[in-house]
Amino acid sequence: MFAVHNAAASAWLIALLVGWAALLLGSVAASFLSRQRMVTGLRLTSSLTLVVAAWSWYLVARDTPGVATFALLVALGMTLGFVGDLLLADVFPIEQGFLAGMASFALGHITYIAAILSQTPQVQWAVAGVALLVGLAGWYLVVFRGGKGAMLLRWAALPYALLLATTAGLAVGLAIQKPVFLPLALGAALFLASDLLVAGKQFGSLRFPHIGDAVWLTYGPAQMLIVYAVNSALVAATIR
Repeated sequence: MFAVHNAAASAWLIALLVGWAALLLGSVAASFLSRQRMVTGLRLTSSLTLVVAAWSWYLVARDTPGVATFALLVALGMTLGFVGDLLLADVFPIEQGFLAGMASFALGHITYIAAILSQTPQVQWAVAGVALLVGLAGWYLVVFRGGKGAMLLRWAALPYALLLATTAGLAVGLAIQKPVFLPLALGAALFLASDLLVAGKQFGSLRFPHIGDAVWLTYGPAQMLIVYAVNSALVAATIR
């Protein structure tokens, strides 16, 4: 299934993938049963599972030239994303938990961008430009005109939105040149979609039943596709 020569390592990565899916779907089931404490625990555990998977992929790829750096950066990005999850879930007693969580995710996206660039033969500037315009439009319509939240926080969301759009644009540009990275591009796009849902809830009037489930059913797969894109890098390394 994966471009991993060690059967035990491949089985471990598959087991983590299955475990992550079970935890995420379990959180959705718990949400429909109104078990909120269970929902939070399952979601955070699913995110932690992806952290373990990311570092497992790094251990698998660390001796592969051209892939080790990508795997390390993805693992760091996923770890920062997990810290962001903890902050947004108010696990830590921090007054500005949302802002701190956004900062942690921003750092994570910087490492994702560095990872993508490490695999990119040539930056597709036109694609990246379109993605930035999408991010800017999303910020303006959802955050700036949302009418909720302090103006300072709404402006702070602008560079974050552009950062997410940059990740998506670069990932799509990479996938155009190396189709094996299509899952990575899909993951980056889903991440942007998930954060637009979060922004609509935080800064605007976006409300519908189980919006939290919608966020995690886009965010969780987004992170999974980015983490497991190390396999794409391993495949790409064999066909150079």
